[in-house]
Amino acid sequence: MRTQRSYSTTSSLQSKKALLEWSKSYTDVVWLDSNGHRGNYSSFEACLAMGRSGEFSSLEGLRKHFDHQPDWLFGYFSYDLKNQLEDLDSRNVDGIGFPDLYFFQPQKIIILDGDQLQFLYLEADTDDIEKDFETIVSLMGEDDTDNSNTSPVPIKMRIHKDAYFEKANRFLEHIHRGDIYEANFCQEFYAQDVQIAPLETYKKLNSISEPPFAAYMRLGERYLMCASPERYLRKQGEKVISQPIKGTAPRGKDVAEDLHIQEKLAQDEKERAENIMITDLVRNDLSKSAIKGSVTVEELCKIYGYKQVNQMISTITSSVNPNTNPVDLITETFPMGSMTGAPKISAMKIIETLEETKRGLYSGAVGYFDPEGNFDFNVVIRSILYNEKNRFVSYSVGSAITAKSDPEMEYQECLLKARAMRSVLEEEA
Repeated sequence: MRTQRSYSTTSSLQSKKALLEWSKSYTDVVWLDSNGHRGNYSSFEACLAMGRSGEFSSLEGLRKHFDHQPDWLFGYFSYDLKNQLEDLDSRNVDGIGFPDLYFFQPQKIIILDGDQLQFLYLEADTDDIEKDFETIVSLMGEDDTDNSNTSPVPIKMRIHKDAYFEKANRFLEHIHRGDIYEANFCQEFYAQDVQIAPLETYKKLNSISEPPFAAYMRLGERYLMCASPERYLRKQGEKVISQPIKGTAPRGKDVAEDLHIQEKLAQDEKERAENIMITDLVRNDLSKSAIKGSVTVEELCKIYGYKQVNQMISTITSSVNPNTNPVDLITETFPMGSMTGAPKISAMKIIETLEETKRGLYSGAVGYFDPEGNFDFNVVIRSILYNEKNRFVSYSVGSAITAKSDPEMEYQECLLKARAMRSVLEEEA
């Protein structure tokens, strides 16, 4: 059981800064921020979950949680969970070392929605609510700059340009042979023996693009700094929503140029083909649990503008039986089609042979389950991963290879997506 109390706040921006600053003393933290984006399927403006009362590191443990006394859970599914779901394996290098999945039952949850801070504390922590609110208020308006002694991070490429072209052409060979129609080919950028200030790095990364599915996560010595524009899957009552992104273009220098770029993206045959293939894959995934005839494409290839890039997004929904275990909805659709390809299993097998690193948390999903079995998870892209103990920093980017792909264009798309992470890490502290 949780105690619930609400307080009014005068500034959501100052509340966010204060909540993040206050979270520094906890070793188990998940912060989710929609950055003011409001859509048909939005939930809250931001949410902070801290402190570990219970933890789950297996699918079976998660399933049982929803069969007994469910509570809020926050955490992630890593891309390599695929190896438990299908006959697959991953033997590539992994410098970060996130387990395949991890969720914790937080002691303290604070939700920011409109001008309200809603506190949801376990009964054992109820006496902390008033004191914690006063501490948060005292932090509002203070300078939140992190003065940690860090240096610019020298980034290395795991796959150099010539090797990228060679691998992209091998993907094309598989496509021309009919093994796959599409595959998401990712490459890692990394740095060894470095130290960063994770929270400050997250704030800088988030400020560049202010995306709708931003996340900051600390689990002991492992950190995620995520500026994701993409939703993987949401359950809202009996409705399930997926919003894959396929198709990326830069923003224009002014309104006229930006409109021209958006129109060009909307009509681009290659980008539309990518998006439609993944939309079909998602329709198939959702149909596994959907009430017959309920799978619907609400938006197809719609263009959305973000601070850094324009994106092509489709929205697919379905209805499910109320007694469906929410974990089953994840296992039937994971990993998300936008980060794998079509057919999904064939694409994942080929990806594993041609990519150089285990993806780990990259192209996994971070989010929450609530006590009613509703959930919302992003796609972990546009993200920096950090293992403080190993002094290892990593970020990865990818693009979809289809029959019409030009390796040079795909390579440039990767560099466009990598720009924000690189600029944040190469800044002087």
